[in-house]
Amino acid sequence: MTRIVAVLVRGRMAEAAPPGVDPRQFLEAVAEDTYEMVAGLEFVTPVLITAVPGLDDIVWPGTEIVTIHEDEPLRAVLGRLSGDQVAVINADAPDLPSLLVGKLFRELGRAEITICPAADGGAVALACSLPLPAWADPDLDHPDVVAVLRTQAPGPRRVATISAWHRLRTLDDVERLDPGLEGWDNTRALIAGR
Repeated sequence: MTRIVAVLVRGRMAEAAPPGVDPRQFLEAVAEDTYEMVAGLEFVTPVLITAVPGLDDIVWPGTEIVTIHEDEPLRAVLGRLSGDQVAVINADAPDLPSLLVGKLFRELGRAEITICPAADGGAVALACSLPLPAWADPDLDHPDVVAVLRTQAPGPRRVATISAWHRLRTLDDVERLDPGLEGWDNTRALIAGR
C-alpha cells in the first residue's frame, strides 16, 4: 500500500507572521517544519503541494512538488496525486505531532475520510483513500468542514475525526506554540530572533 503525506502550502499562510518577522520567511519556516515532520515518518512518501513558488529548498532531494493555484480546490489537488491513501496537512501546523498523522490513517479503516479538526475551526489535515470519494468536496478552511462533509456523505460514519490541533492563522495562534514540544525548530528560531 502506498501512503502519501502531502504538505499543503498556500500564500495566505504567511498572514500569521508576528510583527518584525518577514511574512515570506515565516511561511518558509512553518512549511519546512511541517515538511520535516512528514519526511521523518516511516512507511509514507512525502509530497509538497504548493501555491508559493521557490520552496524547492525546504524539501529533501527527490521529493515530488505539485504546483497549484492559490485557490485551487482540494478536490482538484487530490485528483493530481497517485497512491492508495493520502493525508494532506496544512503547512501552518509546524508543531503537529506525528502521532496524529498515524491516527488519520488508522481511522481510514472505518471511514472514507478522516479529519484532524483545527481547534478554532477548519481542519489541520484530511486523510482519504485515492481517488477521493465522488461525494466529497472538502475545504480545509471552511469553519465547520466536518459538518459539511458529513452532509455531503451518502451515509453515517463516512467521515471520522481525530483529536483537534491548531493552525497558525493569526498572531494569537502563534502564542499557542508550546516551547516544550519537540520540532518546529525553524519557526522557533525565527520567532525567537525577531
